[in-house]
Amino acid sequence: MNADSHSVVRDPADRSTAETVSGYLASLAIAVSFLGVFWNPLRLIIPALAIALVAAGMHKGRLQLAAVLIGSFCFFLGFSIAVSASHPLW
Repeated sequence: MNADSHSVVRDPADRSTAETVSGYLASLAIAVSFLGVFWNPLRLIIPALAIALVAAGMHKGRLQLAAVLIGSFCFFLGFSIAVSASHPLW
């Protein structure tokens, strides 16, 4: 068996443009979701979840799945913090 036949890392030249854009969108959605936990959850997390779902629709990968799950968790956490601390949601 050749060591190259079981390579885990994919060559960047084999990736499509949709995969690359989807990865960037998923990363953006994760960053905005984390920011939204502490600052205006309704204004930031809802659009971040929409971006994460678009990224997941473009390419189904682990990063896109993580973006949707992290966005959902941040939505729950952000609203819980805002309601318990009597901070505005908007």
